[in-house]
Amino acid sequence: MVMDSLTGFQFILTYLAMLNLTKKLIRIKTIPGNTKALNEALDLCLSSLTDYTIENFKSNGKNSVLVYNRSKRPKIFKYILNGHLDIIPGKEKQFTPVITGDRLYGVGAMDMKGNVASLVSVFNNVAKKVKYPLGLQLVTDEETGGFDGTKYQIQEGVRSNFVIAGESTGFNIVNKAKGIIWLRITTKGKTAHGAYPWRGKNAIWKMHNLLTQLEKTFPIPLKDSWQSTLNLSNISTTNESFNKIPDKCTIDLDIRYIPEDSETILDNIKSLLDNTFEIEIVVNEPSLYVKETDPNLIKLQRIVSNFTKNSVKFYGANGSSDARHFTEVNCAGVEFGPVGGGIGTDKEWVSISSLRKYQAILTEFLLSE
Repeated sequence: MVMDSLTGFQFILTYLAMLNLTKKLIRIKTIPGNTKALNEALDLCLSSLTDYTIENFKSNGKNSVLVYNRSKRPKIFKYILNGHLDIIPGKEKQFTPVITGDRLYGVGAMDMKGNVASLVSVFNNVAKKVKYPLGLQLVTDEETGGFDGTKYQIQEGVRSNFVIAGESTGFNIVNKAKGIIWLRITTKGKTAHGAYPWRGKNAIWKMHNLLTQLEKTFPIPLKDSWQSTLNLSNISTTNESFNKIPDKCTIDLDIRYIPEDSETILDNIKSLLDNTFEIEIVVNEPSLYVKETDPNLIKLQRIVSNFTKNSVKFYGANGSSDARHFTEVNCAGVEFGPVGGGIGTDKEWVSISSLRKYQAILTEFLLSE
């Protein structure tokens, strides 16, 4: 293996530095909107990357960086390692990292401060050894959509043949993920006094009929399954009185669609609406899909299997990551990361031994041709 030249004392030092960085990052309260803390975490990660070009980006007050092993940004990177420093907020005690056995507990430990520390360590260890352009992309807004981090960098011309978003996947590989559509649908009726309902047209009842059709079209799965889903996240009316027929009703829908439905899902919904309904597309984010025959995907699967001694499966994720933004510019991107659990709970954790193995796998992947 390529890794043979990187084992021993050097790799132990790299591993210990990674673990120390993880614990420091957990202590920083990088919740969405806490710009000072997010910038502090960015600076901490960059403090060990002084030998490389660091390109800073800022959009809507949110900072991100792209680190690379060239004096000038290449037209296209061979590989980009992508990680985010913002976290799902947790309780105060979770900002103190705790190690119990093989588990490192702390808010963001799994999603994804341990993973980011690994990406930083791997880049630092590999970037000078490879002849091709390699990038490390660190952003601060993935949990709120990634529009001012990864997506903004892409809009500024960042491209790569293959992107690895370091989300925790238990050493399996996410090669497809659902897209996101947020819809706001409004219908109007005719107001009247509530004592005389035949004189008006109740907009809520009109909307109720649509919701019934939507529920039939998108039944809620009884378990985790690879299908498009719809969540009714809000229903509202301008009416504030008990004795008045509402003449306007609005619903908000959160749709998560599989790649197979990307060309038809909006048309299917629009076919349920007559001309008394207005539709607003608030968000329309692409699904993620990389063919299982992609050479880099096959290479990654083979290396992971060699290190873990387990079969490595490709699977579809219900949630999304910043890898999806690369889909819009025809850049292949996957999610791949170590073992962890309790994401978003009071007991979020990442496996320490899997972080070490994660470093070894990525190093092997980047160094092997």
